[in-house]
Amino acid sequence: MFTLASLLEDESLGLRVLVPGPPGALEEPVAWVHNTELPDPSGYVRRRELVLTNGLWDDRIEAAGFVANVRRARAAGIVFGLRPERPATPEDLAAACRAAGVPLLEIAADVPFTAISEAVATRYAEERQGALVGMVRRGDALATAISRGAGASGVLRVLRRDHELPLAVIDRMGRLLASAGTELDAAQLHTVATGLTRRPPPLELDLGAAGRAALYLVGAVGDVDAALICLRPVSELTRLEQDALDQAARFLSLEVAKQQAVQAIELRFASELLEMVLSGGSRDAEVPGRLRAFGVDPEGPLSVWTTAFAGPEATLPGLAEVVGEFFAAAGVPVVVAAGSQDVVAVLSWRHGEREAAPLAERLASTVGERFPGRRAVVGLGGTARGPAGLREPLIRSREVCRTLRRGGAGPAVRTFAELGPHRLLLGTQNAAALRTLADGVLAPIREHDARRGGELETTLRAFLDHDGHWQATAAALRVHVNTLRNRLAKIGELTGRDTARTADRVDLFLALRAADMA
Repeated sequence: MFTLASLLEDESLGLRVLVPGPPGALEEPVAWVHNTELPDPSGYVRRRELVLTNGLWDDRIEAAGFVANVRRARAAGIVFGLRPERPATPEDLAAACRAAGVPLLEIAADVPFTAISEAVATRYAEERQGALVGMVRRGDALATAISRGAGASGVLRVLRRDHELPLAVIDRMGRLLASAGTELDAAQLHTVATGLTRRPPPLELDLGAAGRAALYLVGAVGDVDAALICLRPVSELTRLEQDALDQAARFLSLEVAKQQAVQAIELRFASELLEMVLSGGSRDAEVPGRLRAFGVDPEGPLSVWTTAFAGPEATLPGLAEVVGEFFAAAGVPVVVAAGSQDVVAVLSWRHGEREAAPLAERLASTVGERFPGRRAVVGLGGTARGPAGLREPLIRSREVCRTLRRGGAGPAVRTFAELGPHRLLLGTQNAAALRTLADGVLAPIREHDARRGGELETTLRAFLDHDGHWQATAAALRVHVNTLRNRLAKIGELTGRDTARTADRVDLFLALRAADMA
């Protein structure tokens, strides 16, 4: 946009300042020019337009009234055009402008208003051409930066060549992907991440000590994955700065899409690795090559860790990425695979389980910090001497994690050996053996429940979870003790196991645990 000061620099217009207005008023941007002789042009003059007039309204309204109407329209100022019949600007008009704080300029009688309009149009055309040239040049630079792998940091460097703005790129998990000219603390990163989860996301956020920040959304395939943050409110950004930020956000979307494609391929390869380990057989030979592709030495000791959230929601989007970043920061080669109920990490580990526990505690703490309000748990499955022995640590780590998820406020990290002998025993069996054990004992009561809509299995689980206490079990199930006795008697009839006998309770307990693990 042009300013009154820039118009005054054009000597061909012959403009003269009569009333400069408030300090800095001549440097304020002007939207356009508006020629009018209406006594009250406020309904037609847009904000920050420059009013051009010859004063032909003076027989219908006093100068003070006309100026008040112009001021109400929030115009940029008034240019009074002299004419032979009026060779001087009326003093009452100048006095009214001084009183109202409205800039007043005077143009000579031999210079038409069209000269100002043409000058403004020329300036706008030059500015627009410059902006377009700058956008094309910046677009080429942004495309080059991304194609060369400069990432989000490269995009910010290109943007700051033209605009010295405090910038950051933050994803929806609260991770700082890049920054330039500013530093944000953990609370501010969390504020941005929380804002990106809203629908629709805000275009401005209050970041406390950093002030209000403008958000330019970054996404791939319609989703909001991150935001380009400018540590200034939108009202303080020029049109050119806003256009540049919007352009940079679009290029960042390309970068995000590229990263997501790479991550999707890596996660698929990692998931296939787990399938190879679990299925065994002919696919065993493929495991070493897949480990090497992720930088994990298949010839060295390998450990399996499983991470999830305690409670009903075991995983959330981004958990696998956080786990991978943790091991990368710790300098530990790892393969990270995301599942529907957990995230599994297969890593090179040349230390014992005693050394693993502190690092796993740090992992649980890091995940908890990145997902406020969630409690992370980590199951350690032990170490394998090469790819051929990975199956048991994988099954064990998942079982430990599953147990920790149900354990309420217990420890966040445990090894398989800490869970008890029955889990050690069951953990050494394959899925087929576990199903055979579970079906051999539980099939009759499951068939009964399916046929009659009963709750015998639920009752059995509650009875064993409450260590055989009748009153506690009945209260948990919200049934009468007599109802509980009848159900347990039916279980004994169907399974041939008496819940009052220790040996039979062990059979029932192991069958239920085998069913959970199969």
